[in-house]
Formats: sequence, structure tokens, C-alpha cells
Amino acid sequence: MVRMSAEERRESVIRAAMSEFARGGYYGTSTEAIAKRVGVSQPYLFRLFPGKKALFLAVAERCLQDMRRHFEEASEGLSGEEALKAMAESYARLITEHPERLQLQLHIYVTVAAAESAGDHEFGEMVRRGWMELWDTVHIPLGGDVEETTSFMAYGMLINALAGMGFPRGHRVWEGLNVSARIMQDDARSVGAPQDAEGA
Repeated sequence: MVRMSAEERRESVIRAAMSEFARGGYYGTSTEAIAKRVGVSQPYLFRLFPGKKALFLAVAERCLQDMRRHFEEASEGLSGEEALKAMAESYARLITEHPERLQLQLHIYVTVAAAESAGDHEFGEMVRRGWMELWDTVHIPLGGDVEETTSFMAYGMLINALAGMGFPRGHRVWEGLNVSARIMQDDARSVGAPQDAEGA
């Protein structure tokens, strides 16, 4: 059996932690559960990451990096409406094929808010920095148009919230989304949501 390097083991811990934090959030996830999922001891886990906070920061950073990479790859060589459509479709695929990514995003934002209210700004500083990098990744192919970038990101966050709350396909709450956002909406609203129409 081939032994994993420390870097390979670190990567496996991050992937496992992404799944665990997506399910239980920062406060509801133990390092013991993460270590067990990976198949390592807690002392070994703490050799790779000094504590749960460091591990969560690594997971949050990876989540934002993954989203940025999806937007970069989707918009490569494109601009304007074509770039917008490609990025929207890419994001829709990401959260429908990997619904834990949406759950993780929502947990990240909640954790930042809780940490900020407790006077701990490290979470927020890292997430805000990563989010601004994400903003810039979208901003460039949209021609540097602040309004277009704002609309794209705002619709994405609205879709996150509605999909996270489980609003079903066909519910009237989706009707206000514009055409460019519907690409994301059609797939995103089905993430973990019942398929019946309600409240039309």
C-alpha cells in the first residue's frame, strides 16, 4: 500500500472537512468527526491543522477558490452576455451537482456573522478578501460594468438563499428573477426542494 504524503493527507482532510462542515456548520462539527471520516487520529489532524478554526478557514478559502475557478473557466475567451450566461450555467451546475457546496457557503456566511459579533474578525477578513476576488473574477468578463457585476452577484446570493430555504419549483417567489438569472434559477431551485408548485 502506497503511503500518502503530508500534502496529500492534508488535501484529503480538507475534502472531508468540506463535507462535514457543509452538514453541521462550524459550531456543529467536531474535529473528531472529520478525523474519523478521513481515517486519521485527532492528534494527526492537529499536526496538519493547529485547530478547528484553522481547518475551517482552509475549507472556506477552498470553497471560494473553487467558485472563482468555475467562473474563470466558464468565462474564458468570452465577454458580456455570453460570459454572464456561461458563468451562470457553470454556477448552476456546481450547486446542483454538488449541493453540499451551497450548504457550505451558507454555513460560511453564518460563521462569519457569529464570529464578527463575538469580536473575532479573522473569519470575516479572509472570507471578505476571497469574496472580493470572486467579485473581480466576474467583474472583468462583464466588461468592468459595476451594475452588471452587482446584479449577477446579487441574483446569485438570492438564489442561494431561496434554494437553501427549499422554495419549490414554480413557487411565485421565483417570478421576479430576470432572464439572465433564470439560467441559475431553473437548476438551483431544485436543489433539495420538492417539485410541486405552490403559491403561484
